[in-house]
Amino acid sequence: MTDLTRRHLAATAIAGLIVPSPAKAQSPIAFPQSGVRQVRLGTFTVTTLLDANVMIDGPWPIVGEDRDRSEMDALMRENRLPPRRFKFCFTPTIVGTGRETVLFDTGNGEVGFVPRPGGGQLAYLIAQAGLTPEGIDIVVLTHCHTDHIGGLMEGGKPLFPHARYVVGEDEVAFWKDDRRLAAPEESNEYKSARVFRSHLLPMLDRIRFVKPGETVVPGIEALAAFGHTPGHLAFHVESDGQRLLIWGDCAHHEVASLARPDWHALFDMDKDRGASTRRAIYDMAATDRVLVAGYHTSFPSLGYVTRDGLGYRWIPLTYQLDR
Repeated sequence: MTDLTRRHLAATAIAGLIVPSPAKAQSPIAFPQSGVRQVRLGTFTVTTLLDANVMIDGPWPIVGEDRDRSEMDALMRENRLPPRRFKFCFTPTIVGTGRETVLFDTGNGEVGFVPRPGGGQLAYLIAQAGLTPEGIDIVVLTHCHTDHIGGLMEGGKPLFPHARYVVGEDEVAFWKDDRRLAAPEESNEYKSARVFRSHLLPMLDRIRFVKPGETVVPGIEALAAFGHTPGHLAFHVESDGQRLLIWGDCAHHEVASLARPDWHALFDMDKDRGASTRRAIYDMAATDRVLVAGYHTSFPSLGYVTRDGLGYRWIPLTYQLDR
């Protein structure tokens, strides 16, 4: 890995997630029940679903690509973690409001970074949670990278036949631009642009565009989180005074991203803006002491943020909400 160019690494760091061939995966693998976690948030129900959970090389340069690798090694050792491998999770979230069932992001599907049987298990996990794809009313997309929109389709048909879709207007405008297809074919940009065209663009007439500050449904509001992609959004969820922040890809590693928010992230399309967003989002989460759903943090991908020196620290959800 140390001899790879950054461009090659951008294409292959996630390729390291690949597990057995999709051709061998005609049925979902038997995810343990721990692949579904449910908590109460006021009158709302929050369910996280572990679409993929794989060990890969890293966290450098996925986090800290602008730093020397030795700095990441030191940070990992300081936190009693392996310096050159980490567990990468992909975790969609469902919020049941009592009136609507709202899914945030859709995992890898048939085309994502983690092919079956390692990923793309959203329909199976929804069933494990006691729900059905037909019962999903709204699909909210934090952004349009492949591992967030890959689960929109199954066998060439929409997985959520009755759903409406919510996504940032700037996000759709960016990926709809044909210039995205001029990116190198091995790049994340090119691959996401292709999946955007096959999985989301055909449903354009069912998409509602939102901007920061606008309400998705009562109790769910969009927040600006630009930088990872041009239209990346986070979402604030509130019920009976209890709050949840769904931050999408504002962190790729629950230690490195938070401890060093100013370090560049490999998959951020605007590195400086991504860093500014991380610091602002983490500071808000720490100040307001809200529960956070972090898409790539270790399952159940729920936790809290606290300040720690010049950076921040992730406190995983364990029994804080148990009754």
